[in-house]
This record gives sequence, C-alpha cells and structure tokens, in this order.
Amino acid sequence: MDVLTLFLLYLIILNSWSFIAMGVDKKKAQKRKQRIAEKTLWLFFIIGGSIGGYIGMKYFRHKTKHKQFVYGIPAIIVVHLLLVAVYVYFFS
Repeated sequence: MDVLTLFLLYLIILNSWSFIAMGVDKKKAQKRKQRIAEKTLWLFFIIGGSIGGYIGMKYFRHKTKHKQFVYGIPAIIVVHLLLVAVYVYFFS
C-alpha cells in the first residue's frame, strides 16, 4: 500500500469517527448521560476529522449554537486545505 492510500484511509476512518461521535454525543445529550468531552471532539477534528465533524454537526444539529464549533470547525477545514495545497505545491 502506498502512502497516499494509507493517508486517504486514515482520513476516511477519522472523519467517519468524527461524524459518528457527533451523533453519539447528541443522543447522550438528549438522554442526559455522560457526554463525549469537547477536548476529545476537538482533538479528532484537529488531527484530520474536521469534515466529518462539520457534516455531523449539520446532520445531527448538534453544537450549532456554540460559536467555537460553528466557526472553529470550518476554520480547521480551511487550515487543512491550505496544508494540502502547500504539500501539493512543494512536493509534487
């Protein structure tokens, strides 16, 4: 398996987890059970799961009133896209 395939697999798994985590956290919030820590959510968004987190936020309507999520997740997506653009520009 080449590096690009591994990286894409990493992103698919991480974004899937981020999407699912937003749904699980929403269900736990509705049932007033112990939630997924925001630090954990942010960690997964920052290390590559930002698109899945954003889609999960919109799909489950979760954390949509929290400005740190509404503006923070798209900001992370922009940073990730810039990093990919820089990598492609300099290393391909």
